[in-house]
Amino acid sequence: MADTRTISEAIGNDHKNIDSFADQIKTASSLQEKIEWKNQFTWALARHAVSEELTMYPAMEKHMGQEGTELTNVDREQHQAVKEDLYKLQSMSPDDSHFSALFEQLLKDLHHHIEHEANEDMPRLEKLLSREESQELANQFERTKMILPTRSHPSAPNKPYFENFAAMLAAPIDKFADLMRSFPPESKVQELRN
Repeated sequence: MADTRTISEAIGNDHKNIDSFADQIKTASSLQEKIEWKNQFTWALARHAVSEELTMYPAMEKHMGQEGTELTNVDREQHQAVKEDLYKLQSMSPDDSHFSALFEQLLKDLHHHIEHEANEDMPRLEKLLSREESQELANQFERTKMILPTRSHPSAPNKPYFENFAAMLAAPIDKFADLMRSFPPESKVQELRN
């Protein structure tokens, strides 16, 4: 059965989940738990960012014309800052002396971007889409996340169709490496999502 959320709801839900994973990193009681939640945070944020770039941004450019192009250029710059921080963070241990400062900078950049999307991008795009179009875009966003890289690759292209190609090359490698990484139990991840 298809998801009935709009694109704003789907992306907003992802933002909420990513924030929950970040909170778990901050409150975890052991280094192992911090590593697990850092991996979950990285996995979710990397997929989220690229899926937005491949689904929502082209829709903004199509439906909003020049204004959409200008907004997505700002969004891509904001994503780049987040991707660069995430790239450094994803291979850093939470007990590294630089981890906390980098993590806080990443969250600051991320929340700045989230506010921009919530206040600028989403309201403008949703005005131009029917509910059905918005739901279909949300479904594309969710389906696209399934096939994307699970780690940050800030040097990869960030515009379709070059990004599609780079993602297809990186995703299998990331997913294979994920088999060797520790993640929180799925039951704990699901508790946060509900």
